[in-house]
Amino acid sequence: MTEYAVLIPGDDAAWAAATDEQKRVMYDRHNAFAAMLAERGHKITGGAELTASATAKTVRLDGERTLVTDGPYAETTEQLTGFYTVQSDDLDDLLECVAFLAGEEGPLEVRACVDHSVGQA
Repeated sequence: MTEYAVLIPGDDAAWAAATDEQKRVMYDRHNAFAAMLAERGHKITGGAELTASATAKTVRLDGERTLVTDGPYAETTEQLTGFYTVQSDDLDDLLECVAFLAGEEGPLEVRACVDHSVGQA
């Protein structure tokens, strides 16, 4: 079984401006997505909604010094707002399920996770 990351970008300002009802509708959509995955044999193994990108800390190493700055690594309108990790044997079907969520979230990115246990005894 392959593990995939489903990366969810979003606009922090739009989410902050959303009404409680709009947020509830989005959470309901995510619950329906999770149910769809389970019904179709995919297994959510992790994930989280992330706090606003303004709360991020970016860490860099400058020679021997650790530099920490406030804010996200990249200054863009859209930031990573959440993710799922999903085990699946059927990437095509997983992508169909992700399309359900993308209908509300916008474009989502799906990537296979590197399996470091392959070839190890």
